[in-house]
Amino acid sequence: MDIDELQQTAERVKRHAQSVLPKSRWEHSVRVAETAALLCKRYGVDELRGYFAGIAHDMCKNMTDDGLIALALRDGNELSALEKAKPSLLHGRAAAVQLASDFGVRDEHILEAVRCHTFGKSGMCTLAKIIYVADKIEPGRAHMTATYFNKLLLLELDELVKTVLEENIAYLAKKGCELAVDTRAFLASLKR
Repeated sequence: MDIDELQQTAERVKRHAQSVLPKSRWEHSVRVAETAALLCKRYGVDELRGYFAGIAHDMCKNMTDDGLIALALRDGNELSALEKAKPSLLHGRAAAVQLASDFGVRDEHILEAVRCHTFGKSGMCTLAKIIYVADKIEPGRAHMTATYFNKLLLLELDELVKTVLEENIAYLAKKGCELAVDTRAFLASLKR
């Protein structure tokens, strides 16, 4: 996908996401996209791809459970027990399928970033790591201050991802939420 095609597709995805998401979720997506573009610049990744993946990451968030399941299963992977119990967790997988099928996106890094932003996974590409982090540290998050954000930006990418991932795992544990197998593998891969 050349730069013009990427920009045109990003604009179509942006219009679609804005039309299907409630205002607060749309605003979160814009903040994730902006944070992702900033992180891409910091870590040497194409900023447009970061912005695109950030805008697209939650575009299926408002779908029904049945719609999410049907769309996510089109990626050829089975549902985990956690995804069966809480289908809303499939919104990243569903969005990646929709990007490919409805918008013709073939950029594997963008698709992986969108698909894996909820749980993470071992061996993710740099863009996917950036979207995972941007989703958790965008400035609308209650725990995110400018001082803390700037401190995080001093870290090398894998150290940043590990820090954010460990904070997210602690948050989930505090809430009594089950941790996904992929999330455990993601953390283990960062500790190697």
